[in-house]
Amino acid sequence: MNLRLAGFQPDSIVDGPGIRLSIFVQGCSHRCPGCHNPETHDPRGGSEINVGRLIDLISNCSGIDGVTISGGEPFEQAAPAASLSAEIAGRGLNIVFYSGYTFEELWAKSLNDQDIRSLLEIGWLLVDGPFILNEQDLTLPYCGSNNQRLIDLPLSLREGKAVEWRPLLMEYLHRSWKS
Repeated sequence: MNLRLAGFQPDSIVDGPGIRLSIFVQGCSHRCPGCHNPETHDPRGGSEINVGRLIDLISNCSGIDGVTISGGEPFEQAAPAASLSAEIAGRGLNIVFYSGYTFEELWAKSLNDQDIRSLLEIGWLLVDGPFILNEQDLTLPYCGSNNQRLIDLPLSLREGKAVEWRPLLMEYLHRSWKS
């Protein structure tokens, strides 16, 4: 299975908690004005890469806490992103997704799309909502605009509603889990 890829960064500290490998998928129908990655909008851009090859590249990165899948829009390539995410999670790495969709929109889509459902179930955090230029705030951790939220995916799925991430509690649990 192939994923259309814009690129990746093997050692990011801005795309989620800890040291992350960031994958930027190609293609985004949101096309938010002022987007940080406008070159990822065209679904025909970038290049295709086999998910297995991408897993090999991830396996060669040491010292990362997790993987961030951003874009572009990861949920518009849900099937290959789900295959990739399952492999990543199987290696004990947490996964952060960036999406222009809100959690509520993704939850509704997941009722008819098992791949979207799988992504939500595999993920650790979701940075949700479109980037809104007139709400831009460079002081926010991991978000670009005030409307975006950091969603705790496991807790949100258990509660059946969006639950915002509580970093101190989650950091304690994450450290305890790694010990």
